[in-house]
Amino acid sequence: MASIDTLTDDGRRFVTDSHLATLSTIGPDGGLHVVAVGYTLDDGIVRIITSDGTQKVRNVERDARASVAQVSGPQWLSIAGEATIERDPDAVAHAVALYAQRYRQPRVNPRRVVIRLAPDRVMGSAGLVG
Repeated sequence: MASIDTLTDDGRRFVTDSHLATLSTIGPDGGLHVVAVGYTLDDGIVRIITSDGTQKVRNVERDARASVAQVSGPQWLSIAGEATIERDPDAVAHAVALYAQRYRQPRVNPRRVVIRLAPDRVMGSAGLVG
């Protein structure tokens, strides 16, 4: 499996275009929990902003395995690794700024946290991963 460092120029562009993705985590029954998310990739780290206490946050706190997958037409990319929850205000502010650059300024949310995914596996369509 490839690492995040193997993204091609097209792959790096793909993860900055305004596409939604899915986040897959392990649910309480051991099955997959898949939800639509916006995410950013910066300095080799995937960040997803969300509200504290959501099912995806509880899932990550119980089982760190997670994957983000993005599809646009024939192009696709999947980034998997271990996730953690960041509650530090500076980390949250950084993730919000990154999100605003890729998508739009999110609404104010005092319960916001960051799902921080450290990639260890990357798969994608031809031309996105070298």
